[in-house]
Amino acid sequence: MSSSPSTVDGTDRLCVSERAHSVPSPVLHLRHLPADVSEQEVIALAIPFGRVSQLITLKAKNQAFLEMASEEAAVTMVNYYTSAPPTIRNQPIFIQYSTHRELKTDNLTNQRAALQAISAAAVHSGNMASGGEGRGFAPGQSPVLRIIVENLFYPVTLEVLQQIFSKFGSVLKIITFTRNNQFQALLQFSDTVHAQHAKASLDGQNIYNGCCTLRIDFSKLSALNVKYNNDKSRDFTRADLPSGELDPAAAFGLPLPPYGAAAFQPTFHQHTGLSMAAMSPPRVSLQVAPPAGHSVLLVSSLNPESATPLSLFVLFGVYGDVQRVKILFNKKENALVQMSDATQAQLAMSHLNGQRLHGNVIRVMPSRHPVVQLPRGGAGQEEQTLTRDFSGSSLHRFKKPGSKNFNNIFPPSATLHLSNIPSSVSEEVLKDLFSSSGFTVKAFKFFQKDRKMALMQLASVEEAIEALIALHDHQLDHNQHLRVSFSKSTI
Repeated sequence: MSSSPSTVDGTDRLCVSERAHSVPSPVLHLRHLPADVSEQEVIALAIPFGRVSQLITLKAKNQAFLEMASEEAAVTMVNYYTSAPPTIRNQPIFIQYSTHRELKTDNLTNQRAALQAISAAAVHSGNMASGGEGRGFAPGQSPVLRIIVENLFYPVTLEVLQQIFSKFGSVLKIITFTRNNQFQALLQFSDTVHAQHAKASLDGQNIYNGCCTLRIDFSKLSALNVKYNNDKSRDFTRADLPSGELDPAAAFGLPLPPYGAAAFQPTFHQHTGLSMAAMSPPRVSLQVAPPAGHSVLLVSSLNPESATPLSLFVLFGVYGDVQRVKILFNKKENALVQMSDATQAQLAMSHLNGQRLHGNVIRVMPSRHPVVQLPRGGAGQEEQTLTRDFSGSSLHRFKKPGSKNFNNIFPPSATLHLSNIPSSVSEEVLKDLFSSSGFTVKAFKFFQKDRKMALMQLASVEEAIEALIALHDHQLDHNQHLRVSFSKSTI
């Protein structure tokens, strides 16, 4: 077939057996479409990338030819769908450049119908192609989903969300953020139908086994305005966007370690024939395996007068089972903390990086060391005391599979959750314990249904961090020790 402009009739004379064509063209060839696909469904795949000039559908062949207004728009569309294959009603679609440079049809009726479909799809999609904030949609009509992840034990990254939700359609943009101590995201599909399908299938599902539960609603936004491509936000249609702020390591003049999304990205197990209908009861894993990667963290900007291996063990132990801690002998403001696995390391890093500890804002990032080495026999006494092996500690919070602690992991906050309180211990005793240790108690209340637990609000997040370190595992009577963690609630 000639690559020069040609006149083609979409129903009679267009060759539908084009071989894979790698030369860019404004005309794109779509294959493996559903038999009853509509023009609007086809155009919805293209609208985010620019204006559609012409469309010819060959329903008998499950194919279509689509002409973009510019070759640049077609290239952007192909590049995006190469890395994130599109789907229509969960059926993968194959897209390639056509050998045609333009589409012309002799059938005026077909041309008029195609142009009407293009116009309707453009109105339906609003201003998604420009990336601006559109008017609100009626419930269930927006292509933008609002996602809340509950029971956040393992970290959920932007790449994880893209992997999961792209099974239901073309994901264009994602913005992640934390609100009310909860990890949330806004995710924009290319079409409302894809958003509806994803919500119906994924709402209430667990990303990982027993945790990271998805709560999904439709957003009132018609589109997302993404300004930066980084680990918090991404416009998959705009590879040219800046990354925004520098990585904390780069900002502090530190060498950048080989970490990021790739280091902690979960790997999906391959299960053939698995349908969402078979995944009942609803709260089941989406077959995501915990990621492999760095389990050792570098903690810098510590207060060398106050930091100890035990204090770091207790603090980082809120987010995983700490195996070893080493405070560097020649740089006591730096320490290495080895977690049980990379997911726990990522979780601790995301929650503790930038927190204030003993008056200093600490920095937490992955270390290049695969393990924390114990001191050799010839090491001095001080060097030996700066390294501790906690692998056999009874204070590990997550050693029991299915522990309730997996469901109660929150960022540092001024409100502490107290548990394992003996019935003989009163509110006054607990308040006195904290105040006599130098902490300012702002509020306190027992749980109504379980007096073994209580909430205590202190003067600041920094004070709550230090109180947790000082009083977690404090002995309250002869056989019960206080358990302290951060709470998402306020009093």
